Amino acid sequence: MMTNNLFEPVKAGRAGEDIALQIQAAILAGKITPGQRLPSERELQNLFKTGRGVVREALQVLKQKGLIDILKGSKGGAYVKNLEVVNVSESFALFLRQNQTDSMQIIEFRESLDYVITDLAIARGTKKEKEMLIEKTDMLAETVKADGQSLESLVELDRELNILFAQMTKNPIFEWIMRAIQLGFSSMDNALYEDAEYRAYAVENWQHTAKEIAASDPIKAKSYISYHYLILRKKVSTQTNT
Repeated sequence: MMTNNLFEPVKAGRAGEDIALQIQAAILAGKITPGQRLPSERELQNLFKTGRGVVREALQVLKQKGLIDILKGSKGGAYVKNLEVVNVSESFALFLRQNQTDSMQIIEFRESLDYVITDLAIARGTKKEKEMLIEKTDMLAETVKADGQSLESLVELDRELNILFAQMTKNPIFEWIMRAIQLGFSSMDNALYEDAEYRAYAVENWQHTAKEIAASDPIKAKSYISYHYLILRKKVSTQTNT
């Protein structure tokens, strides 16, 4: 149950915005936890000393922000959402695509991001994670060699490698951003795996990069990353000009 001192009455004028901000602050501070039901509209009216319409306006704002779900029926009401990594990443990916971010800008950002991740992965990644990175790159190479391999399986392995790479930083923000990029712009990587020549370059490069990360050699690892993005730029430019 919500305590009466969790929220303060609002003043007329920007009451809806004030209510939304107070509830948002309580959610982000952990005072209201994921899965917990907010007080009913009538209870919120009493807590904030305002009308039903203002309360509903505030709840809609929170719903649009992805902080709550509003359910109907016998168990209806407003419930605090658990903000999953996938949901955050999807929203970020949609934002980038909606703003028609240029492919070369994405590539530039990805390359810079990979340089930072490389340093952190070498410093913070466990021996097991580094071994797994090598194993997955070898698995990618074997999948390419196998007869009848699908583009989907190659792309999925590449995605898993990128996520593991980001997880080795031990900083969840890198993982969220990497997931967003993978969700929103994996089509650029797909282009590499569609072409046999580029596919060979991409896979071999992954293997070299993983081995240098395991060997704790950031200079060599970054040189292979640079080469990867050189290939990617060339492939994307070729597609754009055709």
